[in-house]
Amino acid sequence: MNPRHIGVRLCLPLVLLLTGSTAFAHGISAAARQRMIDGGNLEYLRLGAEHMITGYDHLLFLFGVMFFLSRITDIIKFVSAFTIGHTITLIFATYWQITANYYLVDAFIAVTVVYKGFENLDGFRKYLNTASPSLLIMVLFFGLVHGFGLSTRLQQLPVDEGGGMLMHIISFNVGVEIGQIAALVLMWAVLYFWQHRAHFSVFSKVANSGLIVAGCLLLVMQLHGYLHTTDPDAFPIGRDDHAHVHAEMESHGHAHNPDGSHMQEDAPSEPAKNVPSHD
Repeated sequence: MNPRHIGVRLCLPLVLLLTGSTAFAHGISAAARQRMIDGGNLEYLRLGAEHMITGYDHLLFLFGVMFFLSRITDIIKFVSAFTIGHTITLIFATYWQITANYYLVDAFIAVTVVYKGFENLDGFRKYLNTASPSLLIMVLFFGLVHGFGLSTRLQQLPVDEGGGMLMHIISFNVGVEIGQIAALVLMWAVLYFWQHRAHFSVFSKVANSGLIVAGCLLLVMQLHGYLHTTDPDAFPIGRDDHAHVHAEMESHGHAHNPDGSHMQEDAPSEPAKNVPSHD
């Protein structure tokens, strides 16, 4: 089989998965919120691990960072830089309740995925005629951004209810690290397999081009959510009939809940009557 076709087959499922699931990469469900209220630090640890394992934007960036690393010392160095970065902002931004529109934060995280794919393809030298910035510094900086994204989601949880706020935050962060380690082991196994194959250069082009495409999809989706509402929590990005939602918003001026139900901002004094079509 043509090696290029092999690479496409490997990356296509990832792109398809992203198009259907990226909107929920950071979502905190009502059930998860209730678990946090009823449970303790172990629940925060569990959610942190789940959050990292399902955080496609974080995993894509880490996959890009890991792509050409083969020595254990290099892997530890760069992963540690990312971990330090996201731990700083996760803990301090949550504790001090520093927040921002999470669609915009996630849009910036999507840019980090595009950046890493572009750098892995030697884009700085080929297209900008310059050397790429220090990878270690960029990984540390992007880690700060990713940690802020994690913090915006953690702040949706009742971390300050029942006391022990700092321990809740630390437990969540430990869970994130556990999930990250599990994901890194799998990434290392996949990359180790390909790095020792004759067609690794083909796989590299396909995979890193896939990173750029996936990052662009993430970026468009996050900006889409931001631009269509002033309240991100009300944007119905999870509904299947998304086009119908837009029609409703334009014709009725309704705000919508994340579960697809809608709230009428200006309730009419009388029930709406059927209006005949004028088509």
